Amino acid sequence: MKVQLFITCLLDHLYPDIAEAVVAVLQRQGLDVQVPRNQTCCGQPAFNGGFLADARRMAEHFLDVFADTEGPIVCASGSCAAMVIHHYPELFADDPEQLLQAQAIAARMREFSQFLVEDMGLSYAGGRAGCYTYHPSCHLTRDLGVRDCAETLLDAIADSQRRVLPEAEQCCGFGGLFSIKMPATSASMMRRKLDNIAASGADTCVVCDVSCMTHMNGGLIQQGREPVVRHIAEVLAEELP
Repeated sequence: MKVQLFITCLLDHLYPDIAEAVVAVLQRQGLDVQVPRNQTCCGQPAFNGGFLADARRMAEHFLDVFADTEGPIVCASGSCAAMVIHHYPELFADDPEQLLQAQAIAARMREFSQFLVEDMGLSYAGGRAGCYTYHPSCHLTRDLGVRDCAETLLDAIADSQRRVLPEAEQCCGFGGLFSIKMPATSASMMRRKLDNIAASGADTCVVCDVSCMTHMNGGLIQQGREPVVRHIAEVLAEELP
């Protein structure tokens, strides 16, 4: 089975090791992972900033890159997946031909943990025993409605423990441009989230979006603490046969 990997901007520029972990986990399932070379940003930052013409041009390029590929498009980011699934059809609502292309691509887009659990039917996909808690990102849960997939994968790791994260579905404060436009509010939300991670008693907080990971680990480093937030692909790839 072929799958197309959509590598987000943050993975491409900051966390290529996590992108490699995504590939390793998918290949473990016998999948033929393909990475279209000409892919770029999905256009979400421009869209969120109100630059709709720019976002539309980037979306057009995205559609061109993935239109002739085969299989599901897997994305290790709930926010980027939500952009393609929900907002691409909005961008092309006035263009029937492009709208059909956008809807076809949106139907193929799957977030990484969702793909493993809902499409592949997996519970165990790798991982090493540890004490985990899980922060569900806003776009993943609210925009995509993906719940319990990451928890299913974590709970299947032998001898692992999962601690409940207090106020789990409260935003970590990143919110893309929100953290730039309202830094004080963003920082306050982050500190509350970090306090809740500490209160959970877990050694590692697992996320499905590296944007949340970057924000929270940055806060921990500012506080003189060790970063403990990791993307789920890193965790699952740790123990491969």
